[in-house]
Amino acid sequence: MRELVIDGRRIADDSDCFVIAEIGHNHQGSVERAQELFVLAKQCGVDAVKLQKRDNRSLFTRKLYDTPYDNENSFGATYGAHREALELDAASYAELQACARELGLVFFATAFDEASADLLEELDLPAYKIASGDLRNTPLLRHVASFGKPLIVSTGGATLEDVDRAVETVTAINPQLCLLQCTAAYPAAVEELELGVITTYRERYPELVVGLSDHQDGIAMAPVAYMLGARVIEKHFTSSHTAKGTDHAFSLMPEGMRKLVRDLRRVPLAVGDGVKRPLASEAKPLQKMGKQLVASRDLPLGHVLDTGDLVAKSPAEGGLPPYALDELLGQTLVRPLSEDEPIRAVDVSAAVTDGVAEAASTTAS
Repeated sequence: MRELVIDGRRIADDSDCFVIAEIGHNHQGSVERAQELFVLAKQCGVDAVKLQKRDNRSLFTRKLYDTPYDNENSFGATYGAHREALELDAASYAELQACARELGLVFFATAFDEASADLLEELDLPAYKIASGDLRNTPLLRHVASFGKPLIVSTGGATLEDVDRAVETVTAINPQLCLLQCTAAYPAAVEELELGVITTYRERYPELVVGLSDHQDGIAMAPVAYMLGARVIEKHFTSSHTAKGTDHAFSLMPEGMRKLVRDLRRVPLAVGDGVKRPLASEAKPLQKMGKQLVASRDLPLGHVLDTGDLVAKSPAEGGLPPYALDELLGQTLVRPLSEDEPIRAVDVSAAVTDGVAEAASTTAS
């Protein structure tokens, strides 16, 4: 049975969707802004909030770190300075961890390097995310898997060989793995979401929870992913599409996130238990729209029913249903019927089958 437990939250085929608000660096390097986003995310009903942690000096080449970065989304003169301005230190993470705990949110982060992973592990975070760019980074996968915590791994830009390698690397050490189908484009076009890969993963890795890292600019595809078996949905989250930074434009704002969570929670309710049955809410509409057999004209006592004597008309108010017509033909009326008067099982000399009579009784009720 595929199952994952993150900070006490059980994720399985028979569970609600585990919804992650990916805040990333939309906090713009501010603890206060991150806290505001946590509160908004909680109000939207998400299960978890997630940040991104980088040790920039060790992560980037010196050339990239020192590359000029002069654009409208820059927080520094070089790419390294830009990234450092967006980074939160260990004390900030501890403060945000406490904030999330108080709000009842699961709090974790993407580790982009081993130093960041070690910092997060010192805080005893309940889970880790590995980004698509590190799917082939088996040393990092192995290092984080060794912590014995659940891993959520995105698979954007991968082949099945890449995914197999990552799965084998992690599960050889730690079976607590969730795979996310992902298109590593920001935003991702609907025609490039490849949601069918969710089914592929579920069939290929029957022991693993599967989900979707959804970079599409909208909320309609996540419920589709749930129907295909995704039980983790990750969505970027912001408080303003116009805020400085590249992620804000395709991130969900609170109204969108609320609707996303609402729709994901509705899916299992809408699916139901698979049993086809009449519902109480259908009774009045079907009484009005349904049909019963009625006399097409005045019919005398003793009349032998023939073709054309009975017609189907609305509403259905206790008369026999139209499918009883064949059984009624050739039977004798034991009382007269007026035009448009419904015919019932007791109105003919031969007993109408119990099933037909019961159906008429159900329609009437």
